[in-house]
Amino acid sequence: MVAGQQVSAWRPHVPGVVEVFHARFTAHAYPMHVHDVWTLLIVDDGAVRYDLDRREHGTPGDTVSLLPPQVPHNGSPATPHGFRKRVLYLDLTQLDESFIGAAVDGPDLVDPLLRRRVGRLHAALAERGGELEAQSRLALIRERLRTRLRPRTAARPRPADPGVAHRLRELLDARLLEGVTLDEAARLLHAHPTHLVRAFSGAFGIAPHQYLTARRLDRARRLLLDGQPPGEVATATGFYDQSHLNRSFKRLVGTTPGRFVRRREEAAPVS
Repeated sequence: MVAGQQVSAWRPHVPGVVEVFHARFTAHAYPMHVHDVWTLLIVDDGAVRYDLDRREHGTPGDTVSLLPPQVPHNGSPATPHGFRKRVLYLDLTQLDESFIGAAVDGPDLVDPLLRRRVGRLHAALAERGGELEAQSRLALIRERLRTRLRPRTAARPRPADPGVAHRLRELLDARLLEGVTLDEAARLLHAHPTHLVRAFSGAFGIAPHQYLTARRLDRARRLLLDGQPPGEVATATGFYDQSHLNRSFKRLVGTTPGRFVRRREEAAPVS
């Protein structure tokens, strides 16, 4: 690999995401090419210049770039030290062909909220076991992209639907171990995925994936205090593996499961 160049790519188990691609390039220039999917791009360091439909564009600051399928584009560093980027390739289930014209006219979206959401989606996609969180975040990104590409007159926000929110909570409780995808929940509850996320968050003040993880961690704490080893606890509480349990546990509790148990043992009274 060329010095100063770093590349990683993977296909997550999240419907609609064809590929995740992270790269750092100092001198690489992409020739003119096309994709058959949408390219959702953020640049974390440096900047990229590119031509799309024979017009020059760039990626400064909080820009989120959305390049449509089947429209030729290229790309090269816009700064001497190159650039570091994160890319999601999204299939046409996320944005259909009716949005291509608007994306050609305005591919670079200056939208700090969208930029933060895309960054958090990348973080979720990088963790095994984070599929439900990734699907929830993708649903909100998809909705915002559609709004940006096809603006509508302002309308009063829809109130949260407590009925569907409670039904989703019951489903999450029933599927605590095996989990449930957002698309499956939408089919079972006869609701749009984005509406599910918004209704649940509005009713309970927490996203569905956060609720599921919190419930699993509650059970994990009880099993750890019962003396089960962390590896067995991870399996018994629906986490992908022990590393997934460790990350989630430390994020919430402030320490790892192993240290949590040791501290409990150290604090236990001597008879």
